[in-house]
Amino acid sequence: MPAAAQLDTQHMERALLLARTAVGLASPNPTVGCVIAHGDNVIGTGAHHYNARDHAEIVALRAAGSAARGATAYVTLEPCSHTGRTGPCALALIAAGVSRVVVATLDPNPLVSGRGIALLRAAGITVVVGICEAEGRALNNAFARFIQSGLPFVTLKSAISADGFLAPPPAARTPGQTVWLTGEDSRARVHLLRHAADALLTGIGTVLADDPALTDRSGLKRRRPLLRVVLDSALRLPPSSLLVTISRTDLLILCSPTADPARHQALTARGVEVLRIPTITNGTLDLRAVLALLAARHITSLLVESGPALNTALLNADLVDGMVLFHSPVTLGPGSVPFANGLSPAALESRLLHATREQIENDLCVTGLLRDPWPA
Repeated sequence: MPAAAQLDTQHMERALLLARTAVGLASPNPTVGCVIAHGDNVIGTGAHHYNARDHAEIVALRAAGSAARGATAYVTLEPCSHTGRTGPCALALIAAGVSRVVVATLDPNPLVSGRGIALLRAAGITVVVGICEAEGRALNNAFARFIQSGLPFVTLKSAISADGFLAPPPAARTPGQTVWLTGEDSRARVHLLRHAADALLTGIGTVLADDPALTDRSGLKRRRPLLRVVLDSALRLPPSSLLVTISRTDLLILCSPTADPARHQALTARGVEVLRIPTITNGTLDLRAVLALLAARHITSLLVESGPALNTALLNADLVDGMVLFHSPVTLGPGSVPFANGLSPAALESRLLHATREQIENDLCVTGLLRDPWPA
């Protein structure tokens, strides 16, 4: 690799690291990092935090000051060309006098994609696009899906036994009993997935079987609490459940229009938000309406941790964008709880785009996309 290209990659990798520090702090905006440098001398860095308003480029330009003139700016996402909560970053870069801008990927928003680049080039600034593009896009899959479809990016996460099951047979468990298939490192990784998500979705069957907390215990800062969402058509969730007990305005129960008003009242009396959602022909909740409701609350990324019924429904409705499957060496045997009805993990893995396989202790983590949210 030529020295100049190597330097571009090196600075962009640093910008990507800066962007990753903003995971959990930037949504519903994209996570963006920026490095400003003269050659190998870095003079300014920045990342975007939603509550701080300023975009990564502005933070980096402020740090660089007048030294930004003639420098190169490395940005993980195309500088914006429009005025929103802040002014256009492309114009700020022009005003600062940078001579060159290196961008990992274009903005996925079809209404603005390419316009920031065009502004920079019209001002005589050299622009290079595509350095570390795959990494830049992976950081903002959720933003890309949300800004184009108006729906959150849905990641289905499951831990699976060596013989393809989620849990032992119900008769072999006591209510609320926790059965771990994976090791501690894999479970810690799940909390990083929760940290990166705006909301977590599960079904009432999983809650009744496991009595989970479903909280983000990564220990990392986040801008807003992880919203825990339970699909509970008949409002079977016990007010004494752990989810309800620890709720702090971060629990949303979605039920059918005909759910028992007394049960509704019992949950709202405990401070739980309960909303009625339309059902489809077989009486189950309309999953597309669920996603639209969450999107209206600026939920751009949704992590699903559920049982076979919800897994099957989401996959059959083509509403799953990404998958993270933790394969355990544990064998559960016949009669155990399946991953999904009529859909094998192996068959789904064969369809994954940009798939990665990582050994975590004794577990194998397979990650990939069922659809690429970025424009071709």
